[in-house]
Amino acid sequence: MSAESAAPAEEISPVLRVRDAAAAVPWYARLGFAQQWEHRFEPGSPLFTEAARGRVRLYLSEHGGDARPDTLVYQRVVDLDAVAAEFGVVPEEQPWGREPALTDPDGNRLRVGPARA
Repeated sequence: MSAESAAPAEEISPVLRVRDAAAAVPWYARLGFAQQWEHRFEPGSPLFTEAARGRVRLYLSEHGGDARPDTLVYQRVVDLDAVAAEFGVVPEEQPWGREPALTDPDGNRLRVGPARA
């Protein structure tokens, strides 16, 4: 194992604004994400939660100042056709490859592309 491969992996995790994280988590589960944890500063305060699909992480936040509604995220997956079928959409042909476009219940947009080799 090289020193480079032993180093922690860098990553970026988008924060998406949602009105109701408890309702958003099942929608993201259809994309293969699983809720990892959730946090509230106190009972009744807005929920902040993490959802993961392998090494890909998203934060879903009910906090009004954390993110803007109508955010766009691009996700590359190995199972593009299965994702499209789960949501009943047909991938569109783009110059860079096939891509289904999805919109979550809160208006956040996801474009899903094929995983890179």
